Amino acid sequence: MVSRRDYRSMRSCSGWRRFLLLIPLVFVLPHLSSLVDFSSTSTRNESQSIRSKKLDHLVLGPVAGQGLSDRLHCRGTKALNRTHTSTSHVSGAGNGVSFVTVFTVYNNTSVDNVKSANMVSVVGNVTYSKPERSMAVLNAFANFIQVTMPKSNVVILTDPASDFSIGKSNVMVQPVRGDYSRSNLMLQRIRSYITFLEMKLEKNDDGRNHYIFTDSDMAVVDDIGTIFDKHPNFHIALTFRNNKDQPLNSGFIAVRGTREGLIRAKVFLDQVLKAYKTKYMKASRMLGDQLALVWVVKSHPSFDAKRFTKPQAFTQEIAGASVLFLPCALYNWTPPEGAGQFHGMPLDVKIVHFKGSRKRLMLEAWNFYKSTSNIPDMLCLVLGSGRTKYDF
Repeated sequence: MVSRRDYRSMRSCSGWRRFLLLIPLVFVLPHLSSLVDFSSTSTRNESQSIRSKKLDHLVLGPVAGQGLSDRLHCRGTKALNRTHTSTSHVSGAGNGVSFVTVFTVYNNTSVDNVKSANMVSVVGNVTYSKPERSMAVLNAFANFIQVTMPKSNVVILTDPASDFSIGKSNVMVQPVRGDYSRSNLMLQRIRSYITFLEMKLEKNDDGRNHYIFTDSDMAVVDDIGTIFDKHPNFHIALTFRNNKDQPLNSGFIAVRGTREGLIRAKVFLDQVLKAYKTKYMKASRMLGDQLALVWVVKSHPSFDAKRFTKPQAFTQEIAGASVLFLPCALYNWTPPEGAGQFHGMPLDVKIVHFKGSRKRLMLEAWNFYKSTSNIPDMLCLVLGSGRTKYDF
């Protein structure tokens, strides 16, 4: 039998043993906790770093539109159900059509411009500074036109002080005086278009050439000169989409080259410029021109904005001009902001607009075309590329 004294002694020893066992934990637990916190933080930071890092190559994802009869179907970068007409061998492709764009470079040495020049982007095996990338996009713009509409030419309206050259037989640089500062560029673009129309009216070419004013980050992937034959009565053409706040995109404006067409288009753009200066100067850096276009169109009493909800071409008399409205889905299609959106790419798309951060994708698309000489397969590359995978 254990005595009471022996029992107390045993309990005391047991307590000391437990105490001695707890001593290492007092020192070890804080270190374990810090290791767990460090591991968690490290994993979190690594994950954030992976998300924020921009890849230097395209990653293709699933494409939308599979199974829809009016959409491009692809297997990887292979087009399955669409072969664009090979316009490079079609007599007259682009004959009598000039593409007109506004482009300038900033040559001063301000802090912002120095920083901009030092930023680099990698496309394939080529590294570009920001100014070099802009020139590469401009060259790709002219190259696509030369492939799909070989008898057309390109006119670049620019600041007389802008110093750049582009060695292509189908490209002409035309200086136009004005304010080409970044904050004023969209307003100046409308002014430059108007000045260009005035120059053509003075020259009096009598309708031998039509004009398509476009952004320089567009790829013309099919002959669009056919709109002047298919729709013989319009003076000016705009592109629209089913977007309540911004139904018109100013990146494409076509003008019939007859004297009446030039005059009517100039009067129309004069009204757009007036609306821009009186109503939308606070949006002058980005959206002022589009908002002004919408205001001029919607202010016409008989205009029905519901027509923007259906992707079908229509004509309307506005501001003294016969205005042809063409669906963006065909004449101003923009790659989705993530592979698989917008129900795919229409089969007969004519122009792909690489606006915003999509400009790298335009260069990738041109490089792909150079290696394949195949427009439909190139369109599959574009369709399968999600925005976060090609941001500059």
